[in-house]
Amino acid sequence: MRRQSAQSPSSRCTAVVTTGTEAALIADKQELSRLGLNSGMEVELRILQLPVDYREVKQRVTRIWEDLQPQLAVHVGLDASAKAILLERRAKNHGYRDADVRGFRPARGECLPGGPEVVASGVTARAASKRAAPEGVAVAVSGDAGRYVCEYTYYLSLHHGNGRAALIHVPPLSHWLPASVLGKALQVIIQDMLEEMRKPELKAWFAENSTSVIPAQGGQLGDCLFREN
Repeated sequence: MRRQSAQSPSSRCTAVVTTGTEAALIADKQELSRLGLNSGMEVELRILQLPVDYREVKQRVTRIWEDLQPQLAVHVGLDASAKAILLERRAKNHGYRDADVRGFRPARGECLPGGPEVVASGVTARAASKRAAPEGVAVAVSGDAGRYVCEYTYYLSLHHGNGRAALIHVPPLSHWLPASVLGKALQVIIQDMLEEMRKPELKAWFAENSTSVIPAQGGQLGDCLFREN
């Protein structure tokens, strides 16, 4: 069973957006903070920064789901080779062999001992099926999230959030993709995901794919902005 917090369901934040250290400047906070203003929906958005550190990520992702209990968690990472915004459909439990910024590698290259080999997102494919190109930016679906800290984060979030998570890999900023344009594109994509989650058939999918949360070690979430030590 999932551990319950003191928060009531009505007090839960709507969406949590996390970025890695490299992508911190790419996810435009000002643009993302406008989520829902034109849709008639009340959206409480938390934007957090996670370090490129397997052990820290494992604790912080668990605490996000325990303490904030978001309706949706969106993780934004940088893919230097990407030519489009990539919506990752799934995450894998094994194959994490590259060291993080502290030189650490997960034991046996494994994310969650005893966990399923593949966990799929309940929202990414549905949002991507619209094949929209917000702000003229190409959007594509990917089935390989790279087996590094981004996918590791994604697997944990999908597991703890019962599929209510998404991983978006974004290209480097450039003259054709300035921060303001990318921020607006992410805004549209995340809004589409939130709208999908409100549909009855998706609520049923989440109920059928329920998993449990493994308690985090350490204290509660503090400041909304996590910075690398």
